[in-house]
Amino acid sequence: MTQVQSGPKLSREQRKTIAGGAIGTLMEYYDYYLYGLAAATVFPAVFFASEDPVVAQLSSFATFAVGFFLRPVGGVVWGIIGDRIGRKVVLLSTVIGMGLATAGIGLIPPEASIGIAAPILLLICRMFQGFFVGGEMGGAATLVVEHSPPNRRGLFGAFLITGAGVANVGSAGLMAALGVGGNSWFMEWGWRLPFILGFVLAVVAVVLRRHLEESDEFKDTQAIQIQTGKKLNPLREVFRHPKNAILGVLIGLPQSIAGYVVLTYAISYMVTNIGIPAQVGFIGTLIVGAFQIFVAPTWGAISDKFGRRKVYIFGCVAFAILVYPTFALYSTGNMWLIWLGMIIGFVIPGVAMQATLSTMLCEMFDPEARMTGVNLGYQLSNTLGGGLAPFICAALVAAAGGAFWPVVIYSAVICAV
Repeated sequence: MTQVQSGPKLSREQRKTIAGGAIGTLMEYYDYYLYGLAAATVFPAVFFASEDPVVAQLSSFATFAVGFFLRPVGGVVWGIIGDRIGRKVVLLSTVIGMGLATAGIGLIPPEASIGIAAPILLLICRMFQGFFVGGEMGGAATLVVEHSPPNRRGLFGAFLITGAGVANVGSAGLMAALGVGGNSWFMEWGWRLPFILGFVLAVVAVVLRRHLEESDEFKDTQAIQIQTGKKLNPLREVFRHPKNAILGVLIGLPQSIAGYVVLTYAISYMVTNIGIPAQVGFIGTLIVGAFQIFVAPTWGAISDKFGRRKVYIFGCVAFAILVYPTFALYSTGNMWLIWLGMIIGFVIPGVAMQATLSTMLCEMFDPEARMTGVNLGYQLSNTLGGGLAPFICAALVAAAGGAFWPVVIYSAVICAV
């Protein structure tokens, strides 16, 4: 944090850009962390109660995965709009769509009331959520990095993950606090309130983003295209550099599964296999989010000094090494050791990767196709990695009779890629 204080003061426009970008990232991660927590603990009983408990858990995580399948589609659609028309129009559209979809989930009646229509409606809302989230990170990262001084892009880009930390605290904190009111009330009404709050966050995001300005880099690129009379196709421009497009996907895989393995799936693992109350996992996720708020900018500043690649490789290797001790700590059943495991397993490696990835992707693509390239790499890696991670982990552990060693191997293989 010393680097933040010793550098030149942020301009008013830069502060607005960081705040506008971070609020959208906050919403993106709030929606997805919240859905992940609910998919692990609530949805099996509310929307899949008629099924076998293991099947209900897998069905719940399957709806979690489906939302990711729409993210690359949204990434391409919103990326092209952002590169051709502007980043601001995308960032306003995506937060509104995300807010409506998230609030809609909180209003769906349970399966006991409307039968199969309940999981179908859940699936539809989840798909819309994924489509709008698809344009969020790429747009926010592109806008923030383009407004950043070249020697502080890592720091500025990492503030987006600070927003993710706030989302972690908010989603887990609300679920933990509402769970105190009693299990029956929580399962019937309490879990719905954080989802409905998603619309309020969308309104706040619109207020913060309505005065955002396009970067000089984007304006210059648009001016050149107008002068030459040649309007470039962003998707075609991305694949003019196929190596970067492919690397963007592969690089993002380990960071995409980190949180969903050691936080989202882990809560389900602890509740189902060890008998730990979900409340312990909620509070642990809240603690992790609080660390994330401050650790992310630190990793970003370190990447400005030592390079994005070195920091990301460190996080990748550390994640592969720390997955086993993390789940070993979970298996003790001790609340304090479980929280320590969450910190070790995510704050050290996961945040290091998340804090550097968005800036690294932005630097891999030219401004006329930057948002499309970032969206494509980020969203495809999250779909192939994070979206399927809880489902894969649940299936692997079930096949291994409750042992967690397959999760360790799965995580290590992804890191090796």
